[in-house]
Amino acid sequence: MPTFTGRIAGWGTASGTRLVLGAWHDSPLGTFADVMVERPDGERLLLAPSAEVAEFVSATYTFDSTVVTPVSVVVDGRPLAATPTSAGQVWELRAGPLTAHLLVGERPALGRVLRLVPRRLATAPALTRVTDPVARALLRGVRTRGSAGGGRTEHYGAHDLHRLVAAGTRWEGTDLGPLRPLDPPVRFGFGSAPRDPGITDLVTTIRLPH
Repeated sequence: MPTFTGRIAGWGTASGTRLVLGAWHDSPLGTFADVMVERPDGERLLLAPSAEVAEFVSATYTFDSTVVTPVSVVVDGRPLAATPTSAGQVWELRAGPLTAHLLVGERPALGRVLRLVPRRLATAPALTRVTDPVARALLRGVRTRGSAGGGRTEHYGAHDLHRLVAAGTRWEGTDLGPLRPLDPPVRFGFGSAPRDPGITDLVTTIRLPH
């Protein structure tokens, strides 16, 4: 079962553009980051660092267009690695036409609850049978398991969550406006990131068909 260990950041902007950043420090594709963007008119774009990543992600999610371009994430001036997310961090994202600066805040109540669950249990694919109906009931648009296409099933095992408290986002140099909730939910696949802007530390597991 391929596993991807890292973080997902989701946020909206005053312009109506919503973004989901995946930053993975341990995966079958190596260390990489990719960005899913939904524009106000509903256009869905993938910004991927290589054709290999673009092919894999596009087989799992749905996009109207894909741009292969370098994607870099720097945290407090250093390349993103396995260091856990923490309050006060500043993330800098560059991905072709997109640049963003994100300020990480404290854990919300859900993040504190996630920290109480042993990480090995929290990231186990079997636990998503329990967490998925809870997520659907409490977090609009959020799923922790679902179809990843081609007969595959994807499981999200979250073990930490922090708020995003500020974001400066630009597209081709144009300011997209202040931080806003990720609303309406994005439409890339079976589920959206949480409505409240945040960064989730997690392990994504993909079960391949037998």
